[in-house]
Amino acid sequence: MKAAEKQPGNSGRDGRGHFTRGNRYAFRKGRSGNPAGRPKSITLSEAYRRELAKVDPEDPDGRTHAEVLAGRMIDRAKAGDVAALKEIADRVEGRAKQTVSLSYDRRERIERAVETMIREAGADGDEISREDALQALALFMPEAVTLIN
Repeated sequence: MKAAEKQPGNSGRDGRGHFTRGNRYAFRKGRSGNPAGRPKSITLSEAYRRELAKVDPEDPDGRTHAEVLAGRMIDRAKAGDVAALKEIADRVEGRAKQTVSLSYDRRERIERAVETMIREAGADGDEISREDALQALALFMPEAVTLIN
């Protein structure tokens, strides 16, 4: 027997685990014990957005922090800073698509793995297409997707 069961008066429960009527601290039926819920916390990104949207008190033109920072980044890019130029291009145009080049040996191993998957699925009475096998393999080897095209 548990200690709480030995002393039901300490927990506000009767011997069967139910709250007793006289327990004023018991949850009311149909009501939450925490009506306000867990306190909301903001993410770091939300905090940055909030601060960036505020007007910079040191800026004579009354621009926001975001506008001031963007202006500084543009000035750096105009002065020849390639990293600043790349950052601006990535933000405005989106990052350039990454390409993966496969060696002939790696490509052959992927092809053999696909053939094995198709053969084993057929032996089990299932039928799987080359594209489906590549998609399944791409979960473990992302470079396998390059063989689809």
